Amino acid sequence: MQNPNAGPRGPGGPGGPGGPGGPQFGPGGPGGMPMGPNGMPMPTPQQIQQMQAQLAAEAEKHGMTVPEFVEHIKAQRMAQIQQMQQQQRQGGGPPGGPQGGPQGQPGPPPPGMRPGMAQGQPQPIQPGPPNPIAIALANFLRSQQLKPRTCIMNGDRKDMFRVKRALRALESPAYAKARAKNPALPEIRDRASLENTFKLLPMSMLALRVVKVDPHEGHDHAPSKKGKRQKGLWTVKVEPQQEAGDDMYYVWLYEGSQIMRKVYAALALVVIFIVVLYPLWPLVLRQGVYYLSWGFLGLLGLFFLMAIFRTVLFCVTYFAVPPGLWLYPNLWEDVSFLDSFRPVWAWHETTKPKKKKKKNAMNSESAAHFAGSIGETAPATAMTTATDTQVQMAPQQRSGYVAPQVEELGDDE
Repeated sequence: MQNPNAGPRGPGGPGGPGGPGGPQFGPGGPGGMPMGPNGMPMPTPQQIQQMQAQLAAEAEKHGMTVPEFVEHIKAQRMAQIQQMQQQQRQGGGPPGGPQGGPQGQPGPPPPGMRPGMAQGQPQPIQPGPPNPIAIALANFLRSQQLKPRTCIMNGDRKDMFRVKRALRALESPAYAKARAKNPALPEIRDRASLENTFKLLPMSMLALRVVKVDPHEGHDHAPSKKGKRQKGLWTVKVEPQQEAGDDMYYVWLYEGSQIMRKVYAALALVVIFIVVLYPLWPLVLRQGVYYLSWGFLGLLGLFFLMAIFRTVLFCVTYFAVPPGLWLYPNLWEDVSFLDSFRPVWAWHETTKPKKKKKKNAMNSESAAHFAGSIGETAPATAMTTATDTQVQMAPQQRSGYVAPQVEELGDDE
């Protein structure tokens, strides 16, 4: 039965399905396929077998069973739906408005950003291969002067930097030049885009936010007082919330390109191999090494002689010209090689005993307070200033203080 309202190419029309010149379908749907409750044609048993085989192959690729793979797909789909709903709610408009794309879908995220980062939603950090844009950003920041500090995280030494220095580097002309060479780097327009660009580092596990902790936290013993702790060396831990505040600290997990390290390791192996082959060296080289070894031994002996001489010199000058004279006073200090020999000499530093002025001042105040409470004249106190000296002989009285009075009561009272 043809549709009387069908057009020339509609169902039943010329060239349409079921019409003259069009494909002839049996009852049900195209190709005689039964129609489902939603009006869509149901697959044939052969198509169902093909889909099952494809599903089993995909599950095998991911190392899962078929039911586990199906649940994994469902979880991903639900997460996508929830994320789209959150983005639509934050857009502040109906689906398809200015905050979203066609049919209520949000617009594309900025380059290098994961969906939802621009809206400020918390994004879970998932281990995996880092983003190439994040690697380019990390290489740029590693080349800048961020004034890194050494810290201890999980027993290892790491480089730590402050967020505000990294943000300044991203706003500098050097980043504009780097972006001109690599257009894939995100553009910095405002504070939001600046923070989102920086957050590419924690999202790719290249740098993580840390906070300072007590190294003895959670232990049953008290911190050791004998151990000398290096000044400025923090013990840190990773903070769950990876934010980008100016006063926050991040630790580098990305060590940069390892090509030079591999080159140095190869050179070290070559040097060791050459040293092992010392018996096969030419005679001229072996004689040169022999004389150089005697030269190094001579320098080492002179160093020890100088250390003994400086100690003897200090002992003599300690009694002859107190407080004593040191030759190369920084010789054993924790400084660089050149600073160990600067200055050439210096007098021995003596620590002066601290005077207990504060304790004496407290004793005088307590004595004056006690004398005033029992009605006696307070002892004389002196106040010394930069201009003159004043001596107070009168008792000190507080402003608004009223002395207690004794009244005699009559017999009736």
